Amino acid sequence: MKLLTNNHVFIRIQVLDKLIHIQLKCYHKQMKYKCLMIDHDDTTVDSTPSIHHPAHLEQMKQLGRSHEALSLEDWFKINFHPGLVNYFKDTLTFTEEENKLCYAVWRDFTTKGGHPPFFPGMLKLLNRFKLEGGIIVVVSHSEPDIIKRHYLEQQEFPGFKPDRIFGWDGNPEKNKPNIWPVTETIKQFKVKKKDILMVDDLKPGITMAIKAGIDSAGVGWSQSHRIPEIKADLSEICTYYFDQIPEFEKLLFPC
Repeated sequence: MKLLTNNHVFIRIQVLDKLIHIQLKCYHKQMKYKCLMIDHDDTTVDSTPSIHHPAHLEQMKQLGRSHEALSLEDWFKINFHPGLVNYFKDTLTFTEEENKLCYAVWRDFTTKGGHPPFFPGMLKLLNRFKLEGGIIVVVSHSEPDIIKRHYLEQQEFPGFKPDRIFGWDGNPEKNKPNIWPVTETIKQFKVKKKDILMVDDLKPGITMAIKAGIDSAGVGWSQSHRIPEIKADLSEICTYYFDQIPEFEKLLFPC
C-alpha cells in the first residue's frame, strides 16, 4: 500500500475545498428567485386551443352569431389587445343575458370538458422549484376551482399543487393588473420584492409586476406568440422574455 505524503494530503484537501466551494456557489445560484408568481392559461396549460376558443365558437353559435366568431389567431390577438372584456362590451356589445349565456357555456367547457395539457416540461420545472424551497403562487383570470382541478388531476407529479392561487372571484381590484396579489404574497410568505418573479404570456401580469416593482418574464411558448406583434409588444415591457421552457429554466436554475 502506497502511503500519501503530507504534500499529497494537502493537495487533496485543497481540491476538496474547491469542490465544496463550487457546489455551495452553485446551490446559491439555483434559487435566483424565491417566489414564482405565474399565470395559468397559455402560460402553464395550453388551454386556448383546446378549451377557450372552442367555447367561444359554441357561444357564438348559441347566440346565432356564428358569422362573427373569431378564428383562433384573431382570438389570440383580441385576447392580447384590447382584451376579451372590452371586446365583448365594446365590439360585440353583449347584453346582460348574452353575457350570462356565454359564461354558462364557458363553465361547461372548463368544468365538464377535457383537461388542457400542461406544457411539456412545465410541471417538472415547477416541482423542482418547490422542492428546492421555492414558493409558487398562481395569478390567473380563470376561477380558482378550475385551476385547482387541473393541478389535482394531473398525473405527472401526483400531489403537486401551488402554495396559493389568486383566481377570478368577480373583484377586479384583487387580481392583475392591480397589485393586490403581490401585496398579499409578500405579506403571507414574508418575501421581498427582489425575491419575486411574475411570469405571464399576456400584459396584465407584466403590468402588475411593473406597478408592484417586481421582475417579470414574458413567455411565448403558446401558439399566440407565433404572431409577431404579440411577441414584439410583450418582449418590450418585461424584464426577461423566453420562447422556450428550457430557456426559462436556465434563469431559475443556472447550475
